[in-house]
Amino acid sequence: MSQVSLLFVHPDGWLFMHGRATILEIATTKYEIDLEIVSAAMDELQTLCGVKEGFLISKPMERFGWAFFKVLIKTELFSGMELKLGDQIAKTKGKKLEDKFIAFMTKFFENKNAKVKVKLVDD
Repeated sequence: MSQVSLLFVHPDGWLFMHGRATILEIATTKYEIDLEIVSAAMDELQTLCGVKEGFLISKPMERFGWAFFKVLIKTELFSGMELKLGDQIAKTKGKKLEDKFIAFMTKFFENKNAKVKVKLVDD
């Protein structure tokens, strides 16, 4: 019996689930500090997965003391994350795969001392 990947639910990969790219929206009240932490954490994921230029970070939008910016995870990095971290992501709290992924990324950033809220965004 072959093993089915928990994250990839579409032949083109979970990254393009329902025709959308994987985009995280990060919310923070300490933009400069958390931007550095999130960027370094994403660099760490790239190194772990052996990928270069695997993500993009948008410019922030500010409202009511909060800064919001987006992190686009490219296919190659997401595939690497699925291979290297898929078991950890699958064990993360949440019912749906999207919830597990967001919970994993939130915890990953928090473990680096970022104080952020993370959500999956429809592009």
